[in-house]
Formats: sequence, structure tokens, C-alpha cells
Amino acid sequence: MQQALTHRSHGSLHNERLEFLGDSVLNCVVASLLFERYSKIDEGDLSRVRANLVKQQTLYEIAQRLELSQFLRLGEGELKSGGFRRPSILADTLEALFGAIFLDGGFESARKVIRALYIPILETVDPKTLGKDAKTLLQEFLQGKKIALPQYNVVATHGAAHNQEFEVECLVPKLDIHVFGTGGSRRAGEQAAAKLALEAVQAAFAKSPGTTRKSKPRTAQLKLAGIATVQPDAPVESSARQTGKAAKTEKAEKAEKADKAKDAIPAQGSDLLKAEPDGDDHPSAPAVTHTKTA
Repeated sequence: MQQALTHRSHGSLHNERLEFLGDSVLNCVVASLLFERYSKIDEGDLSRVRANLVKQQTLYEIAQRLELSQFLRLGEGELKSGGFRRPSILADTLEALFGAIFLDGGFESARKVIRALYIPILETVDPKTLGKDAKTLLQEFLQGKKIALPQYNVVATHGAAHNQEFEVECLVPKLDIHVFGTGGSRRAGEQAAAKLALEAVQAAFAKSPGTTRKSKPRTAQLKLAGIATVQPDAPVESSARQTGKAAKTEKAEKAEKADKAKDAIPAQGSDLLKAEPDGDDHPSAPAVTHTKTA
């Protein structure tokens, strides 16, 4: 254990070889734990989850919970520079401890210790999303709702050329979502914007699950198009028949109006219209004829 807690800056007998051994033991135990716990997850997702459980950040967080920094053996330079707070040193020391436990008590002892540390973590993670970045999660969520993929645009850059900050917008037009994210690179800016967009999308669906629009009934569409509204219980006629009926009705109405106008003119009025003028001073008027509309 003393060797496992010793950094190379402290002396020649340090923990790097134990770290190598402990890394392999850790991967084997975590892989076995995931295999038992998630029977319906395929190999690709199991590998992704394991990689995130054994990465430096996760090991660093476990080491902090164990207050491992109080027991490190560091050289004077590392002590002055705050090496006991450095994530890489704490993560490597934890792996070295796993290697030391394996040598001292065998695989089963190491397995019990690692399981005790990792089971509380597994209770709080989602294997479907663990390790996926914000852009991937946003894309998968929108695809699951059959919504078009988001759009990313760099809207501004700030700072000197060697230390630029990128401001990126993320758009989800169908849901009227428009957010901005910033980062030290375009990718980092997109990830920051995607994280905000994902939160906004999830909030929108949490408030209103039926966000997608429903198509209007067929009768309403016909009414908007200026065609006679179809009654729900009546048989639907073809548009050609409806157009023919409308034309016949209009023709009959015109004929009826013409007949009424003819009947309204007095008989003597008709004779006056047909009479010739008395003198030559007036030009001859054209004969007026009545055509009866069939």
C-alpha cells in the first residue's frame, strides 16, 4: 500500500507499475459488473459505458470521496505545485491501489472493493446516454420525435487569434428554439449550444407532449379550397361531377332571369321598339330582337 501511494517524484520505488496492473484489474471487474447488470445492452454500448466509468474524471471523483489526497507521498516540487489536487495523480494512485489489493489479497478481494465503489455510481447513471456528447443526444432525441436535425452557425468570434472564443447558435426551427453557446473552439461552442438546446427541447415536450401538428380533417381542407363542404354522412362526389352540376345550375339561373325580364316589358313597349322612325332626320335604329335562351 505504501508503494501504491508513492508518486514517482518522491523516490525510485513508486506506483507506476502497480498502476498498470490495477488498470487491467479495474477494466475486468467493471466489464463483469456491466455484463451482469445490463443484460439487454449490446457490446458497443457496454464498451462506451465502461470507458466512461474507468476514465480519469470518474477515478478522480472516487479518489476525492476517499480523501486519497491526504495519504499521497509526493516530492517537494509536486507538493508546492499542488500535485495532491491534480486529477491525473489521484486517478493513477487509485488504480495503483487496486493493483496492490490484487497482489495482496487476490482477484476476489480487488473485485469486492471495486464493486463497492462502483455500484453507487451505477445507481445514478443512464447507460443509454452515459458518455454521449450533447450534440449526439440532441440529434437522437429529435430523430426519435421525427423532427429535422438542428442547425449550427458560428455567429461571432472574440479574442486574439491564439485565444479565440467562438459563439455558436443552435436552431431547431420546428420547435422555435434558438440558443447560443460559446467555447474555445467551434466544436466546443457547438457542444455548449447543443446542451442548451437539448434542455429547451426536453422542457418543451415535458410541457406539451403533443407538440407536433395534426393534419386538419378532409372536410375543412375542402372548405378552405372553396369547394362545397362534404357532409359527414353524405357520399362524396368527384370534383368533376360537382363542377358540372355547378355550371348547369348557373346556366339555368341565367335563363330564368332572362325570361323574367322579357315578361316584365309591356306589349306596346315592344311595338315601339320595332316601329320605324317618322322622319329622315333621325338615323335608322337597329332592329331589336329577342333571343330566347334555351
